[in-house]
Amino acid sequence: MTKIKFGTDGWRAIIAKEYTADNVARVSLATAQWLNKNFDNPSVVIGHDCRYAGEMFAETAAKVLANEGVKVYLAKGFVSTPMVSLGIVKQSASLGVVITASHNPPCYNGYKLKGYFGGPLLPDQVQEVEDLIPDTHGLDLNKLTLEAIEYVDLERMYVEHAKVNFDLDVINNSNLNLAYDPMFGAGKAAVPRLLPKTKLIHDDDNPGFHGTAPEPIHRNLQEFSDLIKDSGNIDCGLATDGDADRIGLYNSSGKFIDSHHLILLLIHYLVKYKGMNGKVVTAFSCSVKVAKMCTHYGLEHETVKIGFKHIAGIMVKEDVLLGGEESGGIAIKGHIPERDGIWMGLVIWEYMAKTGKSLDDLIQEVYDIVGEFAFERIDLFLEEDKKLSIVENCKKDAYSQFGDLSIERIETTDGFKYFFAKDSWVMIRPSGTEPVLRTYAEAPTQAQAFDLLKKVHDTLLN
Repeated sequence: MTKIKFGTDGWRAIIAKEYTADNVARVSLATAQWLNKNFDNPSVVIGHDCRYAGEMFAETAAKVLANEGVKVYLAKGFVSTPMVSLGIVKQSASLGVVITASHNPPCYNGYKLKGYFGGPLLPDQVQEVEDLIPDTHGLDLNKLTLEAIEYVDLERMYVEHAKVNFDLDVINNSNLNLAYDPMFGAGKAAVPRLLPKTKLIHDDDNPGFHGTAPEPIHRNLQEFSDLIKDSGNIDCGLATDGDADRIGLYNSSGKFIDSHHLILLLIHYLVKYKGMNGKVVTAFSCSVKVAKMCTHYGLEHETVKIGFKHIAGIMVKEDVLLGGEESGGIAIKGHIPERDGIWMGLVIWEYMAKTGKSLDDLIQEVYDIVGEFAFERIDLFLEEDKKLSIVENCKKDAYSQFGDLSIERIETTDGFKYFFAKDSWVMIRPSGTEPVLRTYAEAPTQAQAFDLLKKVHDTLLN
């Protein structure tokens, strides 16, 4: 019997090791029990991404839930996580289940739970489901059928919803040359349906993601970056992760634009150009420039723990303009309280098309308000003992400086954030979903950010 635990964003495990049909059935049985306890006539929307055996695992979940008396809406074919979340709202369902390991390496699959509001199920409720997971499911899975299940076209639902919410004609009829890298993931069919002139790369069927974890960060997108750089005529490139809820973006020269810049761009666009307002909620690892932008526009700003579920919990209850994470997960007012890489890409492309400005021009508008900055992240793959000893040293305040840099103050909302002069900082945090120690840095220039990281690594690893 494997103990199943939900991490920062769902349960994830290695396919055919811990991630098996039997264990998916155990989680699904707990999910059904939780639904029957908390809802009259409960219903669930289920979808899977492009990972290996996704259809089989999704059907396993569907059969178990239907067998327990839950009304099941099952997506036919692969879908993104935001498509499932939107589908919950459109179908007035009680819950959503997404069979996905998001950006994790191809050997993983996972199980995400989504609330009736169309965003991550809140932490306390996830814990309730986890507590109900039985040691064995006791079902004969071969005898369960799909007869009572209703199939839904979540991708069509999503595309139609986007057509209503964006001026796609402005983008399609502009002079913009756009490119999209779905990283072999679940967004690969939706973008060409919305913007048929978009140049595509890595959009064929490849459940192994060509051996690369489908996380939209620069080290995984070198081929896409080179394509943009070499073409000389692509104005902007969008990338999304395996389940298309995270965004990566490139300018016309093939330079990666990180989430901190995207969050600032979106706040600036929504407030200045669209006249919107509301609270801004960002994760602990986000840039200090977000607070500056919020002060500039008179917006309330709140910092929360890492994990989009913490942001979604506030978006459900309060008037939130934008919620965002360093890892590429961003949500905005007017859509579901859910990360959505394609949706954020459409906002940026509509912004460019309507203003006639390049991405670099728009970033300069942001710099004029908050000042220039650079952000870098390096993941350290360490032995568990070494990783734990570093975390323990952080807890004991063992570090007073890194190299010649004196620490001015420390914040410990979720991880360890060390601040220096000139809005510079580094952060150390063990991953909640992977066996790595994440290190982050922000400084006025990229060279200074890398220098910060080098000094931190020299201290931590010696």
